[in-house]
Amino acid sequence: MSADTPTSLGASIRNGALSLGVFAVVTAAAISLTYVAGSDAIAANKAAAKARALEAVMSPALYDQSLLDSPITLAQTDQLDVAENSLGYAAINHSVVQGIVLPVVAKDGYSGDISMLIGLNRDGVIQGVRVLEHKETPGLGDKVERKKSAWIDAFIGHSLANTSPDEWAVTKDGGLFDGFTGATITPRAVVSAVHKSLRYHEQQQSSFYPHTQAD
Repeated sequence: MSADTPTSLGASIRNGALSLGVFAVVTAAAISLTYVAGSDAIAANKAAAKARALEAVMSPALYDQSLLDSPITLAQTDQLDVAENSLGYAAINHSVVQGIVLPVVAKDGYSGDISMLIGLNRDGVIQGVRVLEHKETPGLGDKVERKKSAWIDAFIGHSLANTSPDEWAVTKDGGLFDGFTGATITPRAVVSAVHKSLRYHEQQQSSFYPHTQAD
C-alpha cells in the first residue's frame, strides 16, 4: 500500500504547483529584464550610428553640442523627396545655428532610391555628403558610398554661389562632377539630389536662421 495519504498527496501537489508558479514568475521577470536591456542596447546603438552619420557631414567647428539634440521638423519635404515631418538637425555653436544637416532622396538612381544626408553651413556651403541607403550595383554604382570611394567628397566646399547651375551635373553632361566608368545614372542622380538640397536650403534660410538678416 502507498504511504501517501490523500492529505499528503494534496500538499505535494500544492507545493509542486507553487514551485512551478514561482519559477514561471522568476523566468518571466528575467526574460522581461533581458528584453528591456536588449531594447535599450539596440536603441543606444541606433542613436550612436545616427550621431556618427550626422557628424560625418558637418564640420566640428560649427557645433558645440550633439547634433542629435537639435532636431528640426522640416517644411515642404516634398522638395527633398523625403517623408512628411522628416527631421533636419541644426549645428549650434554658442547658441547660434551655424549649419543644417538635411536628409534628401535621389529618386532616379539606377536601381531605385538613394537616401543621403547633406551638411551645409549657414552660407549654403557643403560640409559633407553621405549616402545612407541604396540598391546600386556592387562595383559600379556603389562607389557613392564613402567606404568604397572618396567620390562623394568632391561636393565639399561647393555652393550655389560658387558653382553655376550648369556645373551641377556630371562631366558627361557638361558639368563639374566626375561620373563612374560604366555607371553614369547613379552619380547623375546624386549630383541632382545634392543640388536640390542646396536650393531647398536657400529657400528655407529664414526658418533655419531666423536672425540671419539682423546679423
